[in-house]
Amino acid sequence: MFRSAWREQHKPVFVTASLIIFALIIFSVIYASTAADAFQQLNEWITSGVGWWYILIVTGFVIFAIYCAISRIGTIRLGKDDEEPEFGVLSWFAMLFAAGMGIGLVFYSVAEPLSHYITPPEAGGIEGSTDAAANQAMELTLFNWGLHAWGIYVVVGLGLAYMTFRKGRPLAVRWLLEPLIGRERVEGWIGHLVDVVAIVGTLFGVATSLGFGIQQISAGLEYLGWLTVNNWVIVIMIALITGLAIFSVVTGVTKGLRWLSNINMAVAALLAAFVLILGSTLFLLQSWVQNMGNYIATLPDMMLRTAPFADDTWMADWTIFYWGWWISWAPFVGMFVARISRGRTVREFIAGVLLLPTFISAIWFTIFGDSGILRQQQEGNMLVDGSVDANTSLFELLHGFPLAAVTSVIAIIVVVMFFVTSSDSGSLVVDMLATGGKIETPVVTRVYWASLEGVVAAVLLLVGGTDSLTALQTMSIATAVPFSIVMVLACVSLLRAFHYDIKVQPRFLQLSLGNGQEAEAAVPPAHRHEKRRRPVSATFAGLPENADQPDSSLIVAVHEVPHHAVTVDPDTGSFSMGEYAEPEDPLGDDTDQPGGPVSRSDDAETSPSQS
Repeated sequence: MFRSAWREQHKPVFVTASLIIFALIIFSVIYASTAADAFQQLNEWITSGVGWWYILIVTGFVIFAIYCAISRIGTIRLGKDDEEPEFGVLSWFAMLFAAGMGIGLVFYSVAEPLSHYITPPEAGGIEGSTDAAANQAMELTLFNWGLHAWGIYVVVGLGLAYMTFRKGRPLAVRWLLEPLIGRERVEGWIGHLVDVVAIVGTLFGVATSLGFGIQQISAGLEYLGWLTVNNWVIVIMIALITGLAIFSVVTGVTKGLRWLSNINMAVAALLAAFVLILGSTLFLLQSWVQNMGNYIATLPDMMLRTAPFADDTWMADWTIFYWGWWISWAPFVGMFVARISRGRTVREFIAGVLLLPTFISAIWFTIFGDSGILRQQQEGNMLVDGSVDANTSLFELLHGFPLAAVTSVIAIIVVVMFFVTSSDSGSLVVDMLATGGKIETPVVTRVYWASLEGVVAAVLLLVGGTDSLTALQTMSIATAVPFSIVMVLACVSLLRAFHYDIKVQPRFLQLSLGNGQEAEAAVPPAHRHEKRRRPVSATFAGLPENADQPDSSLIVAVHEVPHHAVTVDPDTGSFSMGEYAEPEDPLGDDTDQPGGPVSRSDDAETSPSQS
């Protein structure tokens, strides 16, 4: 089993990524205080030096996604032309949403809107703890968790689904660049480097999420007075959660992960419904409508705001931090979303990945965020020592409702389940990268990556404490710097591939053939005296015998020809076509490329457009 699993690994990627991860763990543990300072300085350099770059490209990713959805690119199917989606809509949405946001939605559900309400950004010019600050707080929260966050995931997920299920490439990040740099470079050291960066960022991101989740679970258990958290409790919690993740990993996507995702979304929805119904229902419904309107109205202003004249660190602490965080998670979430999106069109994919999560996030943050702000306005009991405590703010809110102990336990369960689905999908994605893009990966290596995530979180929580978590989090963000460049190049690369696909893709037309009397009758009497154009003549070989019957119809496949290349004989109406430039395939012909045909994954099949 182990030898078979080892033979399937892509050695340059698997070994290099493992060594980097272990080296960073050792450095963070042995030199905890020094590492924390170094990573803190690195984080400050990233936010101040390249923050403008993050703001610019993430907005570009949203524009890229919208363009692909509304143009003819949206008709391309991520698979064979007649292929049906692998998962139902509800299961598909539950899995992508749980993997994409997960613990963060619970962790920041009350804390972030409340933080923006108490301490708004200086660039907004609004005083804290006012009604105007409350409205702005929700605008900022939805901006951080809305279209821009999911636009990042669209780029990677859409590209991977297209390259794998339509073009037959392995499911690995490196193949996003093939239409731009060619297969020889993709299969070389450049491709290895891209996949290594993706693995390191994914594993550190998932491990950091586990750290956040453990902190919130610990705070919840202490808040309920059930136990005092110590190192042994942390180890047991991490072991249990990692064990659930391993169980889900072993059972596979179609069983374990889909089952967990559906249950998790249902439990989270019940918790949100509980707060909505027993809370200020009418106020929250009014707030949701206004929050959506304010978000849409202020989006053009916020999406390119860099606040160069502001003296505070709000942009660095929130928006720029989030953009780097989402980019570092893009390989993980993008690959997983691609894996579960086979058979959908580009338009369906973007609508599901970009719009629906934004809509649901708006509902979620309105219910919890506005409830927290309203509680602070009315009772003033949502702060700890004058500031917002992200670990306990959700439990503070639930404490004011009936069955507080029960709902707090449910909130803890939601955190656990969100991490399990994130760890499961993260381990699966990392294993795909380590095996060169195979969809069906060995169980042993999936367990290895899931266990390593738990070990990383446990070691850093026990030995390094908060400083090591900060260093780990910063490393995850730092991987976003080089990967952001990869994503920009991927957009250019994918547009080349998409445009070629559209140019050579046949269009199917139904031709209804009628006689002259029917055509004359179809013209309104008021216009029959007008001079009609000469009918176009054409010859179709192999027409059925009844093609000249009034009710007959034909289905024909056509390729579009540029207008400038076609001339019409004025006497006969016949066509003649001159020379014009044929579209150039950016992927090239497999048989002409160095190194032989591209190795295809087991699940990837050749689409009709390649036949």
